[in-house]
Order: sequence, then C-alpha cells, then structure tokens
Amino acid sequence: MTLKSRLVVPLLLSAVLASCASGPDTSVAYVERPAETIYATAFESLDRGQFPLAAAQFDEVERQHPYSEWARRSMLMAAYANYESSNYEEAISDAQRFISLHPGNRNAAYAYYLIAISHFEQIMDVGRDQAATQQAMAALEQVVRRFPESRYATDARLKIDMTRDHLAGKEMSVGRWYLRRGYHLAAINRFQNVLREYGNTSHVPEALHRLVESYVSLGVDEEARQVAAVLGYNFPGSEWYEDSYDLLTREGISIGEAIEQADPTFLERAMQRLFG
Repeated sequence: MTLKSRLVVPLLLSAVLASCASGPDTSVAYVERPAETIYATAFESLDRGQFPLAAAQFDEVERQHPYSEWARRSMLMAAYANYESSNYEEAISDAQRFISLHPGNRNAAYAYYLIAISHFEQIMDVGRDQAATQQAMAALEQVVRRFPESRYATDARLKIDMTRDHLAGKEMSVGRWYLRRGYHLAAINRFQNVLREYGNTSHVPEALHRLVESYVSLGVDEEARQVAAVLGYNFPGSEWYEDSYDLLTREGISIGEAIEQADPTFLERAMQRLFG
C-alpha cells in the first residue's frame, strides 16, 4: 500500500483554494515578505513537485504572518506537501495542529482525511507489526463518523475495507504459522477470529478451510465436517472447498449429506456454535 491516493490532490486543491532528508536543502532564509508572496512561491514549488521545499515555504508563511488568513491556508498546504514527501509524521502533526486551532473550519474534514491517509500509507506487510494498520483503521473510521456525507468518507470507506482485509491477512499469516508447527488450538483461535471480526473479507474461504485442516489434525471429525459444510454451501466453487473436500474424502469423512441438508438455520447455528 505505497501508492498515493488519487483523491488527495484534487480534494486538497478544491478545499484549500476555494476557501526528504536525502533531497536538496529545503531551509528557507528569513526574508521579510508579504504573506501572499511567500504563499505564491510555495505553491509554485508544490506545482513543480518540490514537495519538501514547498512544505518549508508554507511553514515560512506561518512563521512570518502567524495570525493571517494565509497562515491558516499554509498550515494545511504544508501538511499536504509533507504527505507528498512521504514525511507522514510531519503531515499528521500539521493536520492535527490545524484541527486544534481551527476545529470549526470547513476544511477540517480534509485535515482529518489527510491524517487518515498518512497513517494508511504507513501500513506494513502482514509479516510486520500492525500498529500502523490499527491507527489507520481508527483514523479512517473517524473520517466516516464525523463527515459521513463527505467525499472524504467515500474514499475512507474503501480504504477501511482494504485495511480490514489487511488485518485479516495478518491473522491468517499467524494462524498458518501455528498450523505448520502443530499448534492447532492456537491456529483455530486465529482462524475463528478472522470469521468473527473480518467476516466480509476475502480471507474467509481460506479461514474455513484452515479450520477444517486443524480439526482433522485434532481428530475432531464432526467439527471438521460442519465447517466444510459451511464452506461448501457458501463457496461451492472455490479452491478452498475443493481442498477441504479432498482432505475429508481421504480421511473417510462424509460431507455431501451435510451440504445437502444445509439451510440458513443450519448455517446460522453452525457459525454461532463454531465461531462464537
């Protein structure tokens, strides 16, 4: 998840205009100038893609003219420039400061959104700690909660789905690790958590199959049969159901009758009993 959101640029420009260490030196010498002059210079740097320099120049507007309208605009523009520089912590800090100083401003929605996507861009692969993913989820949900009808909420909802899928992927990764090493109860807990907490993600079919594998390994044939029935009823053409069917067939566990008898009541009872 390293690509910048395509919404960031148009949303920032419509919002604000309507109302890296390895790079070149971005320090700005103090030369007293009108706020609008510094702002225009910063915007030119932004337009040329010189994001670290633009961020420093927008900061200079606030330094020289802290109580002006240009300073308010520059605060959010600096946050955006830092975001584009992948300087996410500074982007978050700038946006949080904007919210603190101007909580009722109509651009506050964008500031919350910028915080959320700055966290989102820092999501690591499922092999790493997922603290950033949790922070991204919380920030994205805050955008939706505070501004449910905004254009920012629309994009935030999409990213929430992606983030939930990522968190489910982490649970699956840990569960598979336990399963490979024979820690079947620990694996079962992880796979069940995917079904309880992330039941609308792409990982559900595999989680069901891994539960079948775990139950077969423990010799709990009836549990394995019922989970496979849930898998076969909901994902009959998936590779995971085929794998579960082959596994149960090799173990001499019948599954066909369970699927034929499956109905919404059966599935609801099975899911409640098996997965909580």
